Amino acid sequence: MNILVLNCGSSSLKYQLINMEDEHVLAKGSVTRIGIMGSELSHKPEGKEPYEVKTPIKTHGVAVKLVLDALFDKEHGVIESIEEISAIGHRVLHGGTKYRSAAFVNEDVKDTIKSHIELGPLHNPANLIGIDACETNMTGVPNVAVFDTGYGTTMEPKAYLYAIPREYYDKYHVRRFGFHGTSHSYVSKRTMELVGLDRDNSKIIVCHLGNGSSISATQDGNCVDTSMGLTPLEGLPMGTRSGDLDPAILEYICRKEKKSIQDMLYVLNNKSGMLGLSGGLSSDFRDLRAAAKDGDRVAAETLDVFVYRVIKYIGAYTAAMNGVDAITLTGGIGENATWLRPMIFENFRYLGLKLDKEKCDEAVGKEMIISAPDSKVTVSVIPTNEELAIARECKRLLEETK
Repeated sequence: MNILVLNCGSSSLKYQLINMEDEHVLAKGSVTRIGIMGSELSHKPEGKEPYEVKTPIKTHGVAVKLVLDALFDKEHGVIESIEEISAIGHRVLHGGTKYRSAAFVNEDVKDTIKSHIELGPLHNPANLIGIDACETNMTGVPNVAVFDTGYGTTMEPKAYLYAIPREYYDKYHVRRFGFHGTSHSYVSKRTMELVGLDRDNSKIIVCHLGNGSSISATQDGNCVDTSMGLTPLEGLPMGTRSGDLDPAILEYICRKEKKSIQDMLYVLNNKSGMLGLSGGLSSDFRDLRAAAKDGDRVAAETLDVFVYRVIKYIGAYTAAMNGVDAITLTGGIGENATWLRPMIFENFRYLGLKLDKEKCDEAVGKEMIISAPDSKVTVSVIPTNEELAIARECKRLLEETK
């Protein structure tokens, strides 16, 4: 069984073809700058040389056709026909409360994705475009929507309700949804396997740290809390997103700067976070780290704000679950920024948590336990694999319908 996993952005498409017999990747790649000058396909087949195509790619439909041509190519391909693809899995940002798990794409699924575009304006339209492109170019192959919000649907009302008039929840479903769901799902499950925890008796905190960052608490295999909210804007400060803030700030700045609420939301999503706090220096943690080492006070303060928020969320979730067995780092920063780890975990010595310095420095982009053998809380680094998580959901659905 081969599953093609697609992750469509507004001008990009990432893909992996995964053989689900042993879950190895047959091929992966990306199409960039769709509809923009300089577009290209980058294709990496298993056991063969990488393959690139630089050509005008006007639409996602053209992009999907290029991906199929690469997969079927006699020299660079890994399969011979569409018949060897059992399903196509699509990462979909927002599914609201209607779809709590993966679903075969039909008109109702597409209508649900459309109805949540206002909550995912950058992602949901692109996700639909990718689905439509596959339906056109791969007739007869089932499409599966895997919702990024699905993992957070196991939260209880005490975790997902906001303390605003109840009518807004009743009428508009204004609640915490949480995002990075496929990542948190995959990493929490893998943590149980790596650490040797019993699913039904486990307390795990996953820190997905990258340009977009979120933290989740998983107890007995179910998500009980997560830092992102109705949209991905809430929670930790991120590359360009503000994260948590006093809502009155919006009205105050709108009045002072004569901005609309739409203007301010753009600022909070695109000009805030590490970029805004650093005075426009950079949204990249590597740049901020280098500047801080060179004595830049603002860069150092920016990193301190991020670290402090991570510490607060870990502490809050530890209290909410009445303890924690394991804490796992994932995402681009979580997997690679070794210098950040002591800054975070120094504050949890009271839990009996101890890092192994050598392992902490060694664990760059690879799976490893980085806590000391006598640490009372296990800390690990696990590279996320959202594509495999999506492919597993597709396989599950296909097997249930046999």
